[in-house]
Amino acid sequence: MTLKLTFPNGEHEPVLLGQGRTAIGTGSDCQIMLAAPGIALRHCDIEVRGNSVILHVPDASNVVVLNGKQAGVETLVKAGDLLIFAKVGCQVMAAPIPAPSTPLPRPTTQMSDGDDGRTRVRQALPKYILRGVSGPTFGKTYALVGTMVVGRQPDCDIPIIAEEISRQHARLQVTPDGVMVEDMGSANGTFVNDKRVHTALLKPGEELRMDTVRFMLMSPGMEAPKPAAPVAASAPAAKSGGVGAGLWIAIIFGTLLLGAAIAHHYGVF
Repeated sequence: MTLKLTFPNGEHEPVLLGQGRTAIGTGSDCQIMLAAPGIALRHCDIEVRGNSVILHVPDASNVVVLNGKQAGVETLVKAGDLLIFAKVGCQVMAAPIPAPSTPLPRPTTQMSDGDDGRTRVRQALPKYILRGVSGPTFGKTYALVGTMVVGRQPDCDIPIIAEEISRQHARLQVTPDGVMVEDMGSANGTFVNDKRVHTALLKPGEELRMDTVRFMLMSPGMEAPKPAAPVAASAPAAKSGGVGAGLWIAIIFGTLLLGAAIAHHYGVF
């Protein structure tokens, strides 16, 4: 048996994985070209090495999700796995190796558009992503799916090897309105927007901090909020000041004219 990649939403034709590396990205030299937002020039490689299939992610900032979790630098792949490249989902499927004399069958549209496969891929799409902005997590991304534990222990869903992080530091649960953060009795505390919390709702664009390790919660494809235009506070003041100055000038000028008229009447001039 060998493996093939199918793209239920039609971003690419099914691809049979042969020995060696298959490059995935937007570059023209990639065997699988995916022209979609968030896909890097060389997003990742899938290598068939004997009976092993290995996923290589050259840059931690490239979002590659394997079965709901951010893939590491090198990760084993097997039949039945679900892969997501940025926002493009695909399914790893077993395919029989045809006899040498038999040409490879061309996959049909019905195979790539199966309802069952499409539904499972959409369920695996991460709604939120944690992006590290300091310390050992800087530049790394972590896909959030369901309930996940962050801590120093290697068996945590998001392991962070740092002394300031507790063995099981915080629990993150994805909800329709954001990510519910629960501190698990950590020594150095869990903070949302620099406020220490026991439980709190973290929303996209907000900061999660565990002692000195900081993250930003992102949602795939979300637009950064545009800064509000500064209010020109000086404009009304200038307008008010201008009216007042004109009024005083008119009063002074009128007083001078009245004084001159009275002086002329009594022969002062």
